[in-house]
Amino acid sequence: MALTTAQYDIIRRIYDDNRMNAERIADEHTREIYRVIPEYKELSDRSAALSLEYTKKALNGDKSATGTLSALLKDIKERKAALLVKAGYSPDYLSPSYTCPECKDTGYIDGRKCRCFRQKEIKLLYEQSNMVFDSVTVDFSDMSEDYYSGEDLERFREARQKAVGFVSNFNSDYQNLLFYGTVGTGKSMLTSCIAGHLLKSGHSVVYFSAASLIDELAKSTFDRGSSRYERSEAYGEGSDPIYECELLIIDDLGTEITNNFTVAALFNLLNERALKKRSVIISTNLSLDTLQERYTDRIFSRLTGGFTLCRLSGPDIRLASRLAR
Repeated sequence: MALTTAQYDIIRRIYDDNRMNAERIADEHTREIYRVIPEYKELSDRSAALSLEYTKKALNGDKSATGTLSALLKDIKERKAALLVKAGYSPDYLSPSYTCPECKDTGYIDGRKCRCFRQKEIKLLYEQSNMVFDSVTVDFSDMSEDYYSGEDLERFREARQKAVGFVSNFNSDYQNLLFYGTVGTGKSMLTSCIAGHLLKSGHSVVYFSAASLIDELAKSTFDRGSSRYERSEAYGEGSDPIYECELLIIDDLGTEITNNFTVAALFNLLNERALKKRSVIISTNLSLDTLQERYTDRIFSRLTGGFTLCRLSGPDIRLASRLAR
């Protein structure tokens, strides 16, 4: 599972708080009923005494003890429910009102994570991703081929196929992707599709525009205390999701200010993630030649040697779709 120990502990605390709150309220209700309906408490005490009495009989070899006890307890349960209804209470007034009745706010059913636990995991991962939720609800099937033709269409289909393969093999195959090409040809859309699929399946994804990523790296380098990611509770003390998340997305590489710090920070980031086999997806409007000129041979070698290259070309789809509307 993608969650760190600290993230898992956050979810566990939520469950513990919910469960204890539900049980506290149930205890308050029980004390209320014992006060308002004394006969109810007498039946509860009788039930406990019978359980002890017939358990001893069963242990001493009385084969009918278990069946007799079940019948007696069933009768007491029905009488108690009738008392509650007669006094104007619902039959389940004393039962804890859990936020998830299926797992009773434990997060697990028969040793497996309840679906509510999985939902909380995914919600936390979305919050940590730094992406706008609407941008990761798109799917590969939402991507139309209508705006492509000829060689552009072939490139789009190849890039989409590589994106689908990236998702399908993510758990077993370490990969990086570089989407490059002209403006508005589907690079960000493909990236969002990948992010959405991985987030929904419980993987940690962090998104940055290139400019905001460099700003964040500068903060953590020159003023570590100011970096909200450096201090992220969900990733643990001293841990940085830029380096630790399973997938880092760097959007619009080339829009940031390029200087010696930028180049060094970018190389160190790519190198460290490569050593940890943590995947990276980069999108850029720059050509490969421009990337080499701007980011030095070391970074260019890292990109071309360690990334699957996906070139997209054609008209500006965003502009074309707006004109069509």
